[in-house]
Amino acid sequence: MPDSAKHINVEALKALVRTVPDFPKPGILFYDITTLLKDRTGFAQMIDALAAHYIESKIDLVLGIEARGFIFGPALAYRLNAGFVPVRKPRKLPAPVARVTYDLEYGSDTLEIHLDAIQPGQRVVLVDDLLATGGTMEATVKLVQQLGGEIAGLGFAVELDFLKGRQRFPEYDVFSLLHYDE
Repeated sequence: MPDSAKHINVEALKALVRTVPDFPKPGILFYDITTLLKDRTGFAQMIDALAAHYIESKIDLVLGIEARGFIFGPALAYRLNAGFVPVRKPRKLPAPVARVTYDLEYGSDTLEIHLDAIQPGQRVVLVDDLLATGGTMEATVKLVQQLGGEIAGLGFAVELDFLKGRQRFPEYDVFSLLHYDE
């Protein structure tokens, strides 16, 4: 574990997260991490904590899910001496892609990854800002499985424990730094 990760105060990091009531719709309490990201110490501690969790896992690639996974993914990949692979919304990647469509509360969405992004057997960490119900991460897991990658872990900055998204992934190491019960 990096020395800087040993001294992380999770409550201090949570204090940097702004809560916005009734966003994006009435009755929802939104956990806004932009206030944590703009804090140089808070952002560094967040990346250090994620890296500390995976540093011994011999990671080849970090996959970041569009869009906020793009914030954490490259920084984590750098700290792990790994490559970074973006998982994108449809029609954003120029070369041939693998694609998964998944259900949302009201409709569906699709994620894509380049067919040559992961070689069979490469160890990957999938990272996103938030674990809520787990649908987006589940779709990303399917993409990695299609390409033959070995999933070393699923990493999140924030987890909304009351939505029980982690229950979708009993076979994986799920690591979230900041937990919220409501």
